[in-house]
Amino acid sequence: MAIQIAAAASVASGVLGFKGNRALARQAQQIGEYQAQVEENNLILTQRARAEQEASIRAGAERLRGLQRTAVGTSGIQMVGSPLQAMADTYFNTERDAQRVQYAASVEAARAEGAAAMRRLEGQSRAAGANLAALQSLLGAASGYASAQQAQRSYDLQVSAYERDLK
Repeated sequence: MAIQIAAAASVASGVLGFKGNRALARQAQQIGEYQAQVEENNLILTQRARAEQEASIRAGAERLRGLQRTAVGTSGIQMVGSPLQAMADTYFNTERDAQRVQYAASVEAARAEGAAAMRRLEGQSRAAGANLAALQSLLGAASGYASAQQAQRSYDLQVSAYERDLK
């Protein structure tokens, strides 16, 4: 009777371990996906901030060019030579600054995409480990059950041998 209880306990333990590890696998997968979503959301926020930064640079440069045109126009100087060169410098410096912002945004986007992919892989890896542990629980339960059955057979054989010897 005690061996049957041990066998049942072994099976119950294995089944509970299997269910628990399967739940852990699902949770690991969900955590990885959540962390990837956070990275992707951060990417969107960064892209928006960079776009606003670029627009701000361009708006500031446009104001500066307007001031330059006004200053040149009120002075009576023609838009040639140094005044024209100053406006060209303003334009090209603005474009260079905007390109730097765009480059920084692309670098941050690549980092965020890589981080999101890594989070998903980490979640999948943890889930695979938990699924393996779930299967190990079932195998351990089956092994424990088989051992208990073998012990019961051995006990039954010993009892029958003693009963024969007593006759």
